[in-house]
Amino acid sequence: MRGAPSPAPSRRFRESPGPEGRPEEEGAPSFWEKIGTLGRKKKIQEAKEVEIEGKYAIDSPGMPKSSEVPPEEYLLEENEERSMIEPKSYENPKLKDLIKIIIEWINDELVDERIIIQDIEEDLYDGQILQKLLEKLTGDRLSVPEVTQSEEGQRNKLRIVLGVANRVLGIQRSNARWSVESVHTKNIVSILHLLVALARHFRAPIRLPENVVVDVVIVTKKEGVLTHRVIAEELTSSYKDIGMRCERDAFDTLFDHAPDKLQVVKKSLITFVNKHLNKINLEVTDLDTQFADGVYLCLLSGLLEEYFVPLYDFHLTPQSFDERVANVSLAFELMMDGGLPQPKARAEDIVNLDLKSTLRVLYNLFTKYKHLS
Repeated sequence: MRGAPSPAPSRRFRESPGPEGRPEEEGAPSFWEKIGTLGRKKKIQEAKEVEIEGKYAIDSPGMPKSSEVPPEEYLLEENEERSMIEPKSYENPKLKDLIKIIIEWINDELVDERIIIQDIEEDLYDGQILQKLLEKLTGDRLSVPEVTQSEEGQRNKLRIVLGVANRVLGIQRSNARWSVESVHTKNIVSILHLLVALARHFRAPIRLPENVVVDVVIVTKKEGVLTHRVIAEELTSSYKDIGMRCERDAFDTLFDHAPDKLQVVKKSLITFVNKHLNKINLEVTDLDTQFADGVYLCLLSGLLEEYFVPLYDFHLTPQSFDERVANVSLAFELMMDGGLPQPKARAEDIVNLDLKSTLRVLYNLFTKYKHLS
């Protein structure tokens, strides 16, 4: 559902709707009906015939059907190949958990747009919400048509949006595990590959379930005969990098079990940074957001080491995600020049308003420089 009005609860604790499974609704198209009707419409009778044919292909070890049905009745073109998640994989608890977490993350990111999604396949296939999500994550506005109902228009929008996503992720189109065709035909495996890649790249403040594997059925038509094979598709793996699976520390404990003490820590850190930023007539009132562009971090790093960072060394008024990341990266370099170890958080963590990462960085500064007047 797009454009639905919603209250503005906390980004971190707001409950977002998520799928609770995939019960078979009465009258809903079966797996094989979906396979057969992705490309074009056929008569109802023809669809039923192919459904029977497809079910036999799943249940039997040999060819999906004898030559009784002429090739022109099949809904796949010759040498055409299509894939779809095996229906039983929808019951995989890890897959359910992954979908739920991804949906909550998207809804939290787009709360200011009054957008709530409920179904990854139905809500993301036309590129509209993917566009909004990319704009929010990168801080840049995409030059694409706002709303389009035609299939051709949707595909054109998707082509632009996925092109931007591939550039941001540093992935060649030929190597991407998603495409305009797979996303537009609501292939949930391809869509999840894309969303997981975005969540990891932008260091989303979520913990993805690890080692999520689903069965994917690939159907091919050769010489008028449907054949199928089933492969295991890995959606997530084991993560050792910071941001997705960081070691638990005191800040995890504060967030999980002592929110009252967390406020005390935040107040102490605000007092610390303002004692130094006030020297150049700057003041911080909100740790959650005011360090996200890296400007205050750069200036604070210089003040603590008693030198002024030249304004031409960083973006004083950053306009894009990349400029904010560059600022935070420079601040990290200044900290290491001052003798601090390399921050465990990445620059993207700070830019993406990951409060834990911001507090960890500031606390390291506090630990070393708290004695300064």
